[in-house]
Amino acid sequence: MNYLKLIRYQNLLMLALMQLIFRYGFLELQNIPLALADWQYILLVLATACIAAGGYIINNIFDVETDTENKPENVVVSKFISETKAYNLYIGFTVIGVAMGFYLSNVIGKPSLASIFIVIAATLYFYATSLKQSLLIGNFIVALLLAFSVIIIGIFDLFPLTNEENRPVMGLLFGILLDYAIFAFIINFIREIVKDLQDVEGDSIQEMSTLPIVLGINRTAKLVFVLSFIPVILILNYINTNLFSSELLFGTLYGLVFILAPLLYFIVKIWLATTTQDFHHLSTVLKWILFFGILSIVVISLNIKYNA
Repeated sequence: MNYLKLIRYQNLLMLALMQLIFRYGFLELQNIPLALADWQYILLVLATACIAAGGYIINNIFDVETDTENKPENVVVSKFISETKAYNLYIGFTVIGVAMGFYLSNVIGKPSLASIFIVIAATLYFYATSLKQSLLIGNFIVALLLAFSVIIIGIFDLFPLTNEENRPVMGLLFGILLDYAIFAFIINFIREIVKDLQDVEGDSIQEMSTLPIVLGINRTAKLVFVLSFIPVILILNYINTNLFSSELLFGTLYGLVFILAPLLYFIVKIWLATTTQDFHHLSTVLKWILFFGILSIVVISLNIKYNA
């Protein structure tokens, strides 16, 4: 269990599930060729998960003092696992993930794409060691990497088989993946700020430069309140542009009930939030919004397949 805490297994499962949903709940339902065989796609998911696990481990190594103050029950390094063993696990997961990425890049005939995995692994290391302490840069990087875990699906499954004949269809599908990547980025960026609100006491002791420390808890919460209207506006526009029809009624209702309604709940609660428990609850709400947002690709795809 201690090792599972070290790699944040719940987040890894969420990441893997997200990538599986996009492949088998979306791309597989389209009448298009895909570059990766099923077992190769599983390797892509594992490569992403391994590099992410390495990122969580190195982050835990450098966050021992902060987590001791904010979340003592989650401290693993030095308490249950030695720092040396944690470093070895970090190296092991990262090397395995990059190696899988190198293999898959050669499988699709694009060896240069292996650099993507190296850059991601390096970014996670620098995030944990230095960038995390910079105002908003750490929040931006974490949100961007989650978004890129969606984009990488199109890079490895669609891009290699795109040609002049199927370019319009492949471009449309890649555009849909990009829409979801943007959604994931916005929700996770807001969530990272909420997590900073939750952890402000320990971060302050460690002299970190997070938004709540610079602006204060109340002002940051109000800023999050304003930022939260961005996904609401984008979702309403997306539903109105793409889903607002009798044939796609179920997809529209799903979006309103499972994504938009929780977002409106979040907006009301963030305006009133003041305590660590409030911010922890709202962080969990955003996690579920992200999950149901990603799951909507299955709902919409099936709705289109059987009704449109």
